Amino acid sequence: MRVRLHRDITTEGPILLAGWPGMGNVGIGAVDYLRRELPTEEFGDIDMRDQFTPDAIVIENGIAKMPEMPANSFSLATSPDLIFFLSEAQISGPAALSLANLIVDVAENYSVERIYTCAAFAIPMSYTEETRILGVATDEALRDSLVPHGAEILNQGIISGLNGLLLGVAGARGIDSACLLATLPQYALSLPNPRGSRALVQTLSTVLGVSVDLSGFDAPVAQMDEMMAQIEERMRTAFTSKGGEEGEGIEGIEEMGEPVEEEEVPNYVMRRIEQLFQDVAKNREKAAQLKDELDSWGLYKLYEDRFLDLFRDQQDEE
Repeated sequence: MRVRLHRDITTEGPILLAGWPGMGNVGIGAVDYLRRELPTEEFGDIDMRDQFTPDAIVIENGIAKMPEMPANSFSLATSPDLIFFLSEAQISGPAALSLANLIVDVAENYSVERIYTCAAFAIPMSYTEETRILGVATDEALRDSLVPHGAEILNQGIISGLNGLLLGVAGARGIDSACLLATLPQYALSLPNPRGSRALVQTLSTVLGVSVDLSGFDAPVAQMDEMMAQIEERMRTAFTSKGGEEGEGIEGIEEMGEPVEEEEVPNYVMRRIEQLFQDVAKNREKAAQLKDELDSWGLYKLYEDRFLDLFRDQQDEE
C-alpha cells in the first residue's frame, strides 16, 4: 500500500474530507456530492492492490473478466482549499490502520488544519422524521464549534470503520478531526439514503462556508421516500393482519407492557428485528425465529444479505 502523487499542488492550510462506503452510503454520498459540486482536480491516489483478493469475476455480455480494483483518490478544490479523499472500499484490521496513517501522512505533507469524516447513525425512526446530525471531535473546541451549525453532540457510542479510525489516528498525531453522522432508519441500513447525505452536505456547507446547490438530491430523495413508504406500509399491513385496528393497540404486540399503536409499528418492528439479529449473532439456534419474524413483516428480502452474512461469518470462523 502506497501513496502515488500524480502532480504537485499548492494549497494553504486546507481542510481534508474523507469518505468510504457504509450504512446507506450516507457518508461517501455527502463527501462525493460536495466534491462534484466544487471545481476539483485529482492529484493522487493510494495504491491498495495488495490488499484486495477478488473472490468473484465480472461477466458482461457473456464475457468473464477480473473486477476492477477499488479507486482511492485525492482531489483538490480551491476557494476554500479542500482536499477530498474518496475510497470505493471499506477495509478493516491492520490494513485499515495503515491506510489511515497514509492519509494522515498526506494531510501532514500539505499542512491540513482539520479533517472531517461523515457517517450514518442508525436509530428507530421513520423516513418521514427529520434527519438529525450528530457530531464528535478529537478536542472540545472543535466539538463545540459544530453545535451552531445544527449538530448535536454524540455523548457516547462508537464510530466503526475508517470514519472513526481516521479520527483516532489524526487526533493522536495532532490534527484536529471531527465526524458528522446523519440519523437513518434501522430497517434501511442496506438501502441508499440520499436524505441523510443531503443533511450532511447542508451542515458541511455551513461549517466550511461554501455555497452548494442541493437540487441534485431531489430525485434520489423522492425515489428513496417512495421505497421507504412501501416498506412502512408493508409493516402496517402486517400489523392489521395480526389483528390490530387503526388507533388501537394489538393483542400480542406489546412494548413496556403497553399495546403498540399503529403509528409506532415501524419503530417497534425495527427494534425487535435488531434485537433478534443480536441474539442470533450469539446463538445461531435462534436463526429460525429471526427468519419467521422477517417473513411475518414481509421484510426478509430487505434483510436477506444481512441474514445470510450471519452464517458466512460462522463459516469464516470455522
